Amino acid sequence: MSRRSTPIADLLVVDDEPGIRQALQQMLEYEGYAVRTAENGPQALEAYADQVADLVLLDIKMAPMDGLEVLEQLRTKDPDATVVMISGHGNVETAVEALKRGAFDFLEKPPDREIVLRRIANALAERELERENAALRSAGPVTHDAIVGDSPALEEVLQQVAKVAPTKAYVLITGENGTGKELVAREIHTRSERLDKPFIEVNCAAIPQELIESELFGHEKGAFTGAHARRKGKFELADGGTLFLDEVGDMSLAAQAKVLRALQDGVIQRVGGGEQIEVDVRVLAATNKDIVFEISEGNFREDLYYRLNVVPIHVPPLSERVEDIPRLVHHFGRSYCAENGMVAKPFAEEAVDALTRRPWPGNIRELKNTVERLVILAPGESIESDDVQTLTRPAVDRFKARETESLIAKHSTFSDYRDAAEKAFLGQKLSQNDWNVSETARQLDMQRSHLYKKIEKYDLSRDK
Repeated sequence: MSRRSTPIADLLVVDDEPGIRQALQQMLEYEGYAVRTAENGPQALEAYADQVADLVLLDIKMAPMDGLEVLEQLRTKDPDATVVMISGHGNVETAVEALKRGAFDFLEKPPDREIVLRRIANALAERELERENAALRSAGPVTHDAIVGDSPALEEVLQQVAKVAPTKAYVLITGENGTGKELVAREIHTRSERLDKPFIEVNCAAIPQELIESELFGHEKGAFTGAHARRKGKFELADGGTLFLDEVGDMSLAAQAKVLRALQDGVIQRVGGGEQIEVDVRVLAATNKDIVFEISEGNFREDLYYRLNVVPIHVPPLSERVEDIPRLVHHFGRSYCAENGMVAKPFAEEAVDALTRRPWPGNIRELKNTVERLVILAPGESIESDDVQTLTRPAVDRFKARETESLIAKHSTFSDYRDAAEKAFLGQKLSQNDWNVSETARQLDMQRSHLYKKIEKYDLSRDK
C-alpha cells in the first residue's frame, strides 16, 4: 500500500525472478512510486511503448533477450530513457558495459532497500536536472532575456512584480504584442519560491484547438488518432513550479473549463483517462486581447477571468517608455555580438538618437530585430546614423513605396487593381505584426489557412 495519493514517479521493474519483482514492487509502492513489472525483455519493451516510464530497473541476465539488448532498444527508441541495471553476483563487468551503453547506474542482487531507494532518487534527480537544463538551453541565453530599462512606466511594472512574486497569487499580464509579457512572467517565477522548479510555457495561439487539451492535460494511449502512448501534459510537467499560459485569450471554451477546474481543485484528468491527478501549479497568464470584451462576446469564461486576474499587470508599449530605447539598443547590440562571436559594434550617439525618434509599432521585438539587422549589415566598425537611415527603412514603408505608388495607373482592370491593393494591404499588416501569421489572421478576422493561401498567391515574404 502506497503512503501517497499521487505517485512520486512511474517505474518499470524488469526481472525474470518473481521474488525479486515482487519485493521491489512492494518496497517501491510503499515509498510512493507507481510500479509496473515485466518478466522479460519483450514484455518490458511493450510496456515502455504503452507508457513511457520515468525510470526502468532492468535485470541483466534474462531470456530470450538479455538486459543489454533491452537497454540498447530502449535507448534507441527513447534517448532520454533512464535505466538502472540489476546485476547478479559475478556480473559486475557486464554492468560496467551497460554503463558504457547508456545505463545510469547498476544494483547488485540481492537488492538492499536503502541502496535501491538512494540510487533511484539520484537517477530521478539527475533526469529532472537534465530536463531543466534542456529547457534553459531552448529558452536562449539569459542575457538576451533580461528586462532592461529604468523608465517610470517600467519601474511600476517591476514594483508590482516584486510584490506579487513571493506569493502564490495568479497573475494576468496584459499588453501589446512584442512588449515583453513573457519576460515579466519569467521574472515573477525567478523571484518566487518556485525558482528551482520548472517554468513551463504554453502558447495557446500556436496550438491547434483540437490539441490544446492534450497539450495542457496529457492523454492516455488510444485517446485519439496518433496517441500511441500515454503522455504527460504541461500541468503535470509544471507540478511544483510555474505554468505560463501565453495568449490565453485564444484558448477554446472547452479547455477553459478544464483549466478552471484545475485551478479550483488542484486536480487534472488526462484526455481519454479517468484518473484524478493532483497538481501544485502556479499559473501566470498573458494576453494582448481585451478579455472583458471577449467575455461580452461569449469567447471567454468570466469565472476563469476572475480566477486568473487576481493580480493584473499591464506591460506598457515602447511608446510609453521611450527613455529606455538607448539602453535597449546597446543591450541588444552587445548581446548579439557576444552570442555570435562577433567583434562588438558600438552604436554612435546619432544612430541611437535616430532609433529613439522612430515609432515602434512592433515594440521591443521590432526594436531587437532592427538592432540585430544593423549589427549584421552595417559595413563599418561602428553603427552610424546613415546606417539607420539606409538599413532600417520600416518594412511597412517599403510595402507602401513598392505596392501603392501609382497603384491606379499601373492596372487597367478592376480585378488587377483589387489584387494589387489586397497584396499591399496584407503585406503591411504582416509587417506590422513582424510576420506573425497567426496574429495577423486574428486581427483581420481571417482563417489562418486562408491567409497562408493569400501569402502564397501574392508571393509575399519578409524580404520583398
